[in-house]
Amino acid sequence: MLRSLNQFQWLQKLIVKIRMFWFNRIWGMSIHPTVRMSMTARFDKTYPKGMHIDEETYVAFGAAILCHDRTRALYRDTRIGKRCFIGANSMIMPGVTVGDSCVVAAGAIVTKDVPSGCVVAGNPAKIIREGVVTGPYGRLVPEGVLS
Repeated sequence: MLRSLNQFQWLQKLIVKIRMFWFNRIWGMSIHPTVRMSMTARFDKTYPKGMHIDEETYVAFGAAILCHDRTRALYRDTRIGKRCFIGANSMIMPGVTVGDSCVVAAGAIVTKDVPSGCVVAGNPAKIIREGVVTGPYGRLVPEGVLS
């Protein structure tokens, strides 16, 4: 009989906490302590002081958040708001601000600012839904229900 890998969840949580400490204290990023991230989420270390992620946001596996573009000599602050969900294998380009309560779909390439309360998808990412409300970690709240 196969045993569940859930018995190792404590180890994953510990590694993510160490990683968060490493990003904030050693690299100088600004990642709120309530942020959750996948072990394979990638954060730009070329301009780490430009990384800003607000509370109760989730960054899924393979997502990349960039703060620099060497080809254009850009070093910009990239900001992710509160209660956002950054989907798997998506990419947030340098200097982009993703507002509060946003969902970035899996595989989206975000090249422009995203206003609060939007769902974006595609390459380049386009707004596909507005006026959404999210709960902690970007979970969509059904209409008529307040969090």
